[in-house]
Amino acid sequence: MPLASTRRTGLVDQVISQLRAQIDSGEWGIGDRIPTESELSEQLEVGRNTVREAVRALAHAGLLEIRQGAGTFVRASSELGGALRRRLERSRVRENLEVRRALEVEAARLAALRHTEEDMADIDRAMALRESTWRDRDMSAFVEADFTFHRAVVNATHNTLLIDLYDDIAQVVYASIAHTAYEKNEEEGAAPTPTGDGIDHSKLTEAIRAADPTAAVREATCYIDELLSLTEE
Repeated sequence: MPLASTRRTGLVDQVISQLRAQIDSGEWGIGDRIPTESELSEQLEVGRNTVREAVRALAHAGLLEIRQGAGTFVRASSELGGALRRRLERSRVRENLEVRRALEVEAARLAALRHTEEDMADIDRAMALRESTWRDRDMSAFVEADFTFHRAVVNATHNTLLIDLYDDIAQVVYASIAHTAYEKNEEEGAAPTPTGDGIDHSKLTEAIRAADPTAAVREATCYIDELLSLTEE
């Protein structure tokens, strides 16, 4: 949507609003690379300096991340999410896991109560991907597949606030876990393997399929407690 017809006063704010709308609508998802400065300048019909100021403002708010030489990427879906992600990056792995427990245990309960056939198909596909990457002993792919599985469970809650919160913080949590796993294995001189070696999510999957919220809560609590036990100093 061209912005050339607007008055110069407040033009940066209008570009900020336009870019934020792209994020809010889901057109730019978390982790996506946004168009280049010149592309945005052409699309919005404003100067590159205006675009640059708007992007910097959103980066300062935590919604975007500017990576030198790589581009600009969506970091969070809201200012709250950006603040949460910055706070999580300063937290210990154990603290991050405790936040995961708060979100994922409730997500498991709601998913058991609310999932659709389509949700269950997504969970099954994610579960299969998680298992195949584990068999291949591919650390980075396994962490991503594990995130995909838990994200599918969260989606099955149909609670948009919970989904947004999870999107905003979960990748930071997973990155911290992966980092810890790499460090631990490097110190031991072994090949990198995922934290939580051997944790099976099949019982959680079946509890959700059976629409059993009590069992789902139990299974979600168990795997988080197992991960917490691995982080004890």
